[in-house]
Amino acid sequence: MLSIFPPTFALNFVHQDRFTHRLSASQVLPLSRKETFIFFEDPRNLFDITPDWLRFVMKDKNTKTEIYEDAEFDYTIRWLGIPMPWKSRIIGYKPPEQFTDVQLVGPYRFWSHLHTFEETDSGTLMRDTVTYRLPLGSLGNVVHAVAVRRQLEDIFRYRAMRIDEWARGALQKKP
Repeated sequence: MLSIFPPTFALNFVHQDRFTHRLSASQVLPLSRKETFIFFEDPRNLFDITPDWLRFVMKDKNTKTEIYEDAEFDYTIRWLGIPMPWKSRIIGYKPPEQFTDVQLVGPYRFWSHLHTFEETDSGTLMRDTVTYRLPLGSLGNVVHAVAVRRQLEDIFRYRAMRIDEWARGALQKKP
């Protein structure tokens, strides 16, 4: 059976502790680390690699066009079908190696998304490591098992497909 996901894409979930989860995704792109980092350094590109059903809208998308240490961005998303604000801050900004976005406001009790970029013989190994915790303790774990894990899998698989299209020069920008 033919997979629609890039052959170099991998996705894994682990429980870090009773209430904390970690998602790890990796993908090799046939581009230099610098080219890859520049794409992810522009927060406007998030719109093009996010599934439409998430209804991702970046506020101030015409004014903030780059990330830097302590930069903050405001979005709205539909999380489990419910419109929600999301505010993130960039920390650990080390171009072209890595940066982390942490959620300041949003649906998670804790969210930290580390983006790393490593030069390889075949291009760039891009890794996403998301450490997150839902609110509501044990009930949050039930919601994770029933819906959140699947939603995150769908988001990161879609993202990998769109990033692969971008790396091959085939990404159609969304209107």
